[in-house]
Amino acid sequence: MHFQHPSAIVDSGAQIGAGTKIWHFCHVMAGAVIGENCSLGQNVFVAEGVILGKNVKVQNNVSLYSGVICADDVFLGPSMVFTNVYNPRSAVNRKGEYRQTWVERGVTIGANATILCGIRIGAYAFIGAGAVVLKDVLPYALWVGNPARHIGWMSEYGERLYFDEQNLALCPGSGEQYRLEHGQVTKI
Repeated sequence: MHFQHPSAIVDSGAQIGAGTKIWHFCHVMAGAVIGENCSLGQNVFVAEGVILGKNVKVQNNVSLYSGVICADDVFLGPSMVFTNVYNPRSAVNRKGEYRQTWVERGVTIGANATILCGIRIGAYAFIGAGAVVLKDVLPYALWVGNPARHIGWMSEYGERLYFDEQNLALCPGSGEQYRLEHGQVTKI
């Protein structure tokens, strides 16, 4: 069973996982799939065809448009934006041209960030507040700015990683060790 605030609208045909909380003024359309133990903050819109895994936290004022797929443990910051059409025009119907956007497990997207449609954000990547992401992001990568650029690496715990001469880093929060090899990070 899920919790739904009286002001929220969940259309018949939406799938909502147990333990999920849907707060004030949200709208979840038929055909949306929301996993267990998710949280939709105030004024969240979830379109048909959106898929959210387990434990996804969607902060206030986020719209999830058709084509957005988020894996487990994703955090979507306040007022961040997804797009689903690459070249929208009011007078041109492009509903058949929606592009999928994949957000892999454990990703954090900061407040007011914008994510261009048709890209993949790798597991545990961290997108800074206000970033405008125009291309794919590697797992564990830290991206900031407009346009967003890669400036470092993050741990699964959400701490910045600093690699030594042997390309090893220790997460200061969890004590877990990571390796940087051929431009990609893996947890050891």
